[in-house]
Amino acid sequence: MSGGATPVFRFAPSPNGRLHLGHAYSALLNEDMARRLGGRLLLRIEDIDPVRSRPELVAGIFSDIDWLGIAFEAPVRRQSEHMAEYRHALEGLAGRGLAYPCFCSRGQIAAMVAADAPRDPDGGPLYPGTCRALSGEEAARRRAAGEPHAWRLDMARALAQAPGPHAYTAFDAEGGERRLSADPARWGDPVIGRRDVPTSYHLAVVLDDAAQGVSHVVRGQDLEAATDLHVLLQELLGLASPAYHHHALLRGPDGEKLAKSKGSESLADLRARGASAADLRARLGFS
Repeated sequence: MSGGATPVFRFAPSPNGRLHLGHAYSALLNEDMARRLGGRLLLRIEDIDPVRSRPELVAGIFSDIDWLGIAFEAPVRRQSEHMAEYRHALEGLAGRGLAYPCFCSRGQIAAMVAADAPRDPDGGPLYPGTCRALSGEEAARRRAAGEPHAWRLDMARALAQAPGPHAYTAFDAEGGERRLSADPARWGDPVIGRRDVPTSYHLAVVLDDAAQGVSHVVRGQDLEAATDLHVLLQELLGLASPAYHHHALLRGPDGEKLAKSKGSESLADLRARGASAADLRARLGFS
């Protein structure tokens, strides 16, 4: 980050369900930190999933944000409109020998590894590198035949080109900063291009943050480990690295984090029961 530059924050929900209290907390914390630090506040719709990202859910995000009274700058960036940019970056990494096509399904990977095999920070088994060993000719033949495949980052080659040490800046609500070490290798060979779109969350988010000039990323602790991988991708792609703040997650009565996939109560549900935005702001600790 350059000294004296206006901080840029962003809130980046995915339209695969209605927003819940956890999303509201993250959005309001972004708003609060941007105000404290005199920064700008941007909105991004992370709709790379062509199946789950439905128009009515995008409309629901805008409705919920309007109800909360958060003012984001225009224009709103939508990932679905930037697939060519993601494809260009993915092809660039593949052209440098840093990404390879993977034809293995999740079920096949699960069958390849032992139950006690090393896991990545999300809990999935580390990829054993089966398709990394394919010759270029074999991989090209299978792609030409239309065999479904994802794209994985070759971690060993990536670390050879960007050996580190890897670190990022963490910041607090008052703007205080400290450096934290990052360990990208614990992700193994992660997917950076899905079977259905030429990107993954990890690749898209670092490209989006750079394109929007984001300097301060405020997101949940569930994404803290992903920052290790994002720092590496930023270095490989020649992108600036934002400062990061990973906030505590809101949890339900069962102690589990709130999640759309678990049917956590949505903001729309709260609104339908008569809750006001002021009530919700006070409940989450924001005036």
